[in-house]
Amino acid sequence: MIKVYKIKIGEKVYEVEVEAVSEKEGKIEVNKPVQTKAISSVAPSSSAGGEVVTAPLQGLVLSVEVTVGQKVKAGENLVIIEAMKMENPIVAPKDGTIQSINVAKGDTVETGNALVTIE
Repeated sequence: MIKVYKIKIGEKVYEVEVEAVSEKEGKIEVNKPVQTKAISSVAPSSSAGGEVVTAPLQGLVLSVEVTVGQKVKAGENLVIIEAMKMENPIVAPKDGTIQSINVAKGDTVETGNALVTIE
């Protein structure tokens, strides 16, 4: 037997069909919450002595957390990219000084686009 449910997410309504299955004994295991972790992607080539940090995924630049000339430590946020409604911090792969910034808030980036160069 198939049951039809309507689910509202935001302003959109979705119709979902669910097939009835037989009941089994036992307990339901709940998945643990997924933790997000900061990501960083460094281009294989370096530019003018610096490492180019590239976008590891396609998305929208929500904020640029650094300025040219700023000293950063490994793991510090450089850029925040939104992808699939999730904020993804792009972090410094090493200690250094920001040599250049290639994106601005509101830019759309593709996987592999240069974001920041660290010297």
